[in-house]
Amino acid sequence: MTVDTLPLPTYDDATVVVPAPDAGPGNWSGAASAALVDGVFWLTYRVRRPLTEGRGVAVVVARSDDGVTFEPVAEVQRETFGCESFERPVLAPVPGGGWRLYLSCATYDSKHWWVDSLTAPTPAELPTGHQQVVLPGSATVAVKDPVIEHPLQPGEEWVMWLCCHALTEPGHEDRMTTRRLTSTDGLAWTDHGEVLAGRPGRWDARGARVTTVLTREPLTVLYDGRPDAASNWHETTGVARWDGTRLVAVDDEPISSPHSDGAWRYAAAVPLPDGRTRFYVEAARPDGAHDLVTLVR
Repeated sequence: MTVDTLPLPTYDDATVVVPAPDAGPGNWSGAASAALVDGVFWLTYRVRRPLTEGRGVAVVVARSDDGVTFEPVAEVQRETFGCESFERPVLAPVPGGGWRLYLSCATYDSKHWWVDSLTAPTPAELPTGHQQVVLPGSATVAVKDPVIEHPLQPGEEWVMWLCCHALTEPGHEDRMTTRRLTSTDGLAWTDHGEVLAGRPGRWDARGARVTTVLTREPLTVLYDGRPDAASNWHETTGVARWDGTRLVAVDDEPISSPHSDGAWRYAAAVPLPDGRTRFYVEAARPDGAHDLVTLVR
């Protein structure tokens, strides 16, 4: 499959799944991950307010039979984790039974982030599930926005694509790269190093964050990035391919929203039984808010 024939998520025919919590910049629904398990679509996303009104205040887990109309089944508040904000969550079935919710948590009064988790027998029980820190980050690195491939067959490893922000230069903490990690249980992870970074002078110069695996053979991902610090929160989306040791960006212009800040970020791809792909994307709308939208390619 060539890049020209890949199913790529563009704004055409997008349908709003979760509208922004209010009008105007800083009101965002998105940063979603999604999965199709036993005929049911599972979606988890964060609800964000402007900086002056609380930032990422909650994570919602929802289910759907058609991938468009979702019913919330659980909600987690940031107070549960003692964090200042949430960013991208991930919901994954646990081999052998149960579900795990991974959460990106911001440390108060800092640029530090860590990845935490809740594990429970059912998605509805996740808010009271077993809590465990997965990746604590450090004084020099913030970790967030994981993309997680859970095992499809017994004996397979878990794979994580992790967004990392260097905290070593004050005022430049928005820079981001992606690292690849593996695990046997989804909780203890081995870091295999950086696999994707921004390209100087290009649309992704300030950073590159894997957002979803598009195809496994050959390994192809979507990622989002931005050209400068001023474009933080307004990322657009491109394609990268695995060359055996790292991900190499495809030399195309990024995909963006035609509205306001142009944000077209946190794309998530769900393979459908008929061979098509359903996408969920956080998209800028004309008033500067971001809706969570879906489309099929």
